[in-house]
Amino acid sequence: MEPGNTACHGCGATLSMRYVLKALGKNTVVSVPASCWAVIPGAMPNRTLDVPMVYTPFAATGASISGLREALDQQGKEDYNVVGFAGDGGTSDIGLQSLSGAMERGHNVFYIMYDNEGYMNTGVQRSGSTPYGAVTTTTPLGRDRNFKKQPKKMVADLMLAQKVPYVATATVAYPEDMIRKLENAKKVKGPKFIQILSPCPTGWYYSPEKTVEVSRLAVQTHMFPLYEFVNGTLKLSKPPQPMEVKRYLQVQNRFSHLTDEEIEEVQSAVDRRWTELLELEEHSRKM
Repeated sequence: MEPGNTACHGCGATLSMRYVLKALGKNTVVSVPASCWAVIPGAMPNRTLDVPMVYTPFAATGASISGLREALDQQGKEDYNVVGFAGDGGTSDIGLQSLSGAMERGHNVFYIMYDNEGYMNTGVQRSGSTPYGAVTTTTPLGRDRNFKKQPKKMVADLMLAQKVPYVATATVAYPEDMIRKLENAKKVKGPKFIQILSPCPTGWYYSPEKTVEVSRLAVQTHMFPLYEFVNGTLKLSKPPQPMEVKRYLQVQNRFSHLTDEEIEEVQSAVDRRWTELLELEEHSRKM
């Protein structure tokens, strides 16, 4: 990455791209659909990335990286990394079918979902990845308390169910963990899926300098557990002293309307998922 991008201050998605390219190197081709990262590089003839980048339709990232992989292999460039770098809207919603197809076909590609939990590029609309309780421009609070009522769709968990050879979660507060996972993924022949929580000051309503703090709290409260799944075995990162979910929710104004009872609902859902992941980890070790 070069300086001069057009991202918002404190953009987690920009940090995500920086760490991904740091791990994968210059022999990398990136396919980007409509998303924040479709505008972050800047208008032609300016650019932010020193690797080739292909703009692709919103729903077609999986198809795009499939074709790029096949074309590069035909040219004898099997050492190139092919990366789909898509937001949560273009992954959990609009691009899910294309993603699933690419993973099922077994292409040797990376699909990176930078997860800022909403359609941030077009005005902070809710996506399938927006968590329960969040206010967005399409789930405004209003008189009827019309915040997001559905739980967050975890695409990484869907990829586990599809038996993708390499699946991981990561976030920008732990760059060493993210880079290590990408380096591990490079050793796996076949499709790789990594979901990176990428906090968004603009859409999450917190001060830009707090991006890393918010990201770290997401892990420490189990709101966004970090794990790595390699060929059937799951390894979960366990914070030494888990914090209450309230700590994470309180630093973002998108959750400021939640009552104590609603926060307790979030805590219970987080605890259930953490228990499920622990059970899955234990089961995978016995396989």
